[in-house]
Amino acid sequence: MDIMENQELNTLSARIEALLFVSSGMVSIYQMAKSLEITESEVEGQLSDLDRHYKMGNHGIRLMRIKNKVQLTTAPEISKTIEAFLGLEATSTLSQAALETLAIIAYKQPVTRPEVDVIRGVNSDGVMRTLLSKGLIEELGRAETPGRPIYYGTSPEFMQYFGLESLDALPFIDFDALEENINVNGAKEVLKT
Repeated sequence: MDIMENQELNTLSARIEALLFVSSGMVSIYQMAKSLEITESEVEGQLSDLDRHYKMGNHGIRLMRIKNKVQLTTAPEISKTIEAFLGLEATSTLSQAALETLAIIAYKQPVTRPEVDVIRGVNSDGVMRTLLSKGLIEELGRAETPGRPIYYGTSPEFMQYFGLESLDALPFIDFDALEENINVNGAKEVLKT
């Protein structure tokens, strides 16, 4: 690669970084490609380079990716410093019921409220309203079944709240082994561990 090509790549990377910096929220790969008059694959390549750059160095910025959208965020490791600087109160905590419901939605999305109710074994109306009002979950559409229940999934705010860069960062859970353990030992015994 000659010097001219290298300068062009650096300029492209800087322009993508600047677009992300001035954006107030998530930006689609398509929007950036259209704005920069390049292909989406070129944007993806530059984003991968930026992501490696932020993760390898001692940087306070990260790229958060959700589906085909991306945003610059602060590194989760420095959240206390950011909160202190901005004068934010300690982040409110979520109830056990809200955390259960949120976990079900995060791992099973898209999921309907009746499906969440079956998994939890109780009505989740109130908890779902709370999670919606906090912006941690969002409506994704409607099922093509009788009653057309709403599909829910996690929101970009969920990712920020938990300091996740993508849903792939969620801890792995072997649902088959968990279900087998519940069948053998009973749900109450499994939940105690």
